[in-house]
Order: sequence, then structure tokens, then C-alpha cells
Amino acid sequence: MTEQTILIERDDHVATLTLNRPDRLNSFTADMHAELKRAIREVHDARVLVLTGAGRGFCAGQDLNDRKVAPGEAVDLGETVEESWNPLIRTIATLPQPVLCAVNGVAAGAGASIALACDLTFAARSARFIQSFSAIGLVPDSGGSWHLPRLIGQQRALGLALTGEPLDAEQAAEWGLIWKVVDDDLLAEEVRATAHRLASLPPLGLAAIKKLIRTTGERSLEAELDLERDEMRRLGYTEDYREGVAAFLEKRKPVFKGK
Repeated sequence: MTEQTILIERDDHVATLTLNRPDRLNSFTADMHAELKRAIREVHDARVLVLTGAGRGFCAGQDLNDRKVAPGEAVDLGETVEESWNPLIRTIATLPQPVLCAVNGVAAGAGASIALACDLTFAARSARFIQSFSAIGLVPDSGGSWHLPRLIGQQRALGLALTGEPLDAEQAAEWGLIWKVVDDDLLAEEVRATAHRLASLPPLGLAAIKKLIRTTGERSLEAELDLERDEMRRLGYTEDYREGVAAFLEKRKPVFKGK
């Protein structure tokens, strides 16, 4: 029986996808990439998506044993990146839903890149982020070289990428690499509470916020001001905006429908 490498859990409007190869620190194979892609499609109607790992680690990146090549044999690494890793990072970035990441242990290589690609990244206090590429003569992939300098600056990005030194969760939070560090035993509940709080908000508004902030580097201030105006106009005509205002005036809990 084939192992289930991605576990799916639904809780109201929140879908949690758990990387499930704990014996390999949830490192990815081609089959696991395909299963995660199917899982994301399956939960497309969720308002918030949570990504986490099973066992003692979040993700150790690529499973080098999956390439089935002899030691020293040449292999096209770009093919793996283009076919598997890049589509995953693009999907996380362009999904309309907020994608939360619960880093429950070590996040290394492309596993660290996945965590940094998510919209809100929470980490257990014992978690570590490791840019492990330089030790085998490679570069940070899966968006790592893009996210790192933008989140923490060039010097710190180079320091992590060149030395491969582990970065603990508290330092990662202090540097602004992640959203929040949480005690290990509180991580799941903290992420769950945040996910449900976001799921209770107007979905169209959250999607617009995500898109604006993720793409703002492409625009000038003038263009951004115009886009903000256009989005305010569009969202102001939605049912959810009218419901939010009515609920505020009537002092009741709003019910948003994503319309």
C-alpha cells in the first residue's frame, strides 16, 4: 500500500495539509509533489490553508534518494526545480486564500523556502531554519534567493546562504523572517486560532490584501495609489462589505459569504 504523504484535515473553512514522511523529515519525492498538488486542488474551496509537517521536523527539502542516480552521476537539477518546486511556490503565492505555515521543527533547504513563501509563518520555539545548499555547491532555490534578501536584507541573506548556519526561531522572528515564534506545545493551537479568525473575515478582502502586498514591488507609488482606489471601489460594491457595515451598526456578528 502506497504511503499517504499528504494528510488533509478540514475544520469548518480551514484546511490543514500535513507533510507526512516523518521518517525522512518530510523531504519531498516526485510522488509527494504530485500528491500535494492534488491536495491543494481538493481544498480549493477552503478560506484559509495551513501547511505543517508530521513528526519532529517541518521539511528537509528534496529527498536526494528519490533521484535514483549513482553517486557522482550527473543529473539535471533544473528539471526537478522547474517541474516540482517552482510550481509549488507559485501556487502558494497566487492562491487567493491566506496560506499559513506552522514550522514544527527543522526547515532545511527547499523546506525553508516553502516556509518563507507562505503568507504567515509561525514557528515552534525549537524550530530551526537552515539554508543547506552551499554545502553541496548549490544555490537557494524554490524562491529562497528572492525571499531572503527581501525579508531580512542582503547581509543576513548572504550570511545564511553562504555559511549554512542554522537560524533559530526566535532570531528568525526578531529579524522579520517569520511572523511569530510560539512555544512548541502551543504552536498548533495558535495557528488554528489565527486560521479560524482569518476564515471569519471577508474572503474577497483578504484575497485583495494578499495580492496587493505580494505584487506591490512591481508598481510605483502612483500606480499603487490608483490600484488601491480601484480595489476599494470594487470591494465597496460587494455583499460582504455591506454585511460588515450592517453588522457593525447593528452590533452583531457578521456572516460573510465571499460575494
